[in-house]
Amino acid sequence: MLSMVGAYGASKRALEALAETLAIEAGHFGVEVSVVQPGAVSSGGGERAKVFLSENDPYTPLYEALPALRGELITPEDVAAAVADTIERPAPALRVPVGAPAEKVLRARKEAPEDEPFLATQIN
Repeated sequence: MLSMVGAYGASKRALEALAETLAIEAGHFGVEVSVVQPGAVSSGGGERAKVFLSENDPYTPLYEALPALRGELITPEDVAAAVADTIERPAPALRVPVGAPAEKVLRARKEAPEDEPFLATQIN
């Protein structure tokens, strides 16, 4: 997870858990479930988000570091193409990372130790 986006990250994890459950519960009916997992998307959402930091706020350094932690942006068109490609596959994967940054983060999360929180800042 990246700092300053905990609630956003939690909502994404919740959707991932729901998709896993749906894959288990509906799989024997022939329903295939995929979770398209893009990295940071150049949709402008981050730039439009309201920020409520006061003068000398202790969260200011975390907020200022956020753009560098997001890494390379992918386009909304890249995400749309990945969704279309996933739908057209005869046997799509459960998790479909979109873009090199997403692949890197998902690989690092999978390899992270279980005894400490995973932070995207730990990715080399």
